[in-house]
Amino acid sequence: MTSPDYNPVVTALKLKKKSRLLEVTFDDGKTFQLSCEMLRVYSPSAEVHGHGNPVLVTHKKNVNIKALDPVGNYAVKITFDDGHNTGLFSWRVLYDLATHQVDLWEKYLARLRAEKASREPLIDMAVKYHN
Repeated sequence: MTSPDYNPVVTALKLKKKSRLLEVTFDDGKTFQLSCEMLRVYSPSAEVHGHGNPVLVTHKKNVNIKALDPVGNYAVKITFDDGHNTGLFSWRVLYDLATHQVDLWEKYLARLRAEKASREPLIDMAVKYHN
């Protein structure tokens, strides 16, 4: 997806919990906003990607990020409020998700329709965050 010659570096991460967005700024000066739902359904974890057969992650419309933990100088571990925390989002993965998010989101919605699945949460929850 990203040119093999470009190794993106994240220079800033800003979590916007109320709008469920992660704002990511890269060293090329580009800033993107990724929804928590998109990050969750496209998590680079083995749980989501399986063994070459990606799992369709459903019911994550209201998912949010609980914690962001840096991993060296190359990635961030995201803990979602549904308990998922096994994906390491490298800077390249974040850049690829950000620069291809429109296409990836359309593919996700198409797959949901094809499998008659839903983004809607199974149980509506009101979550309050304390800082």
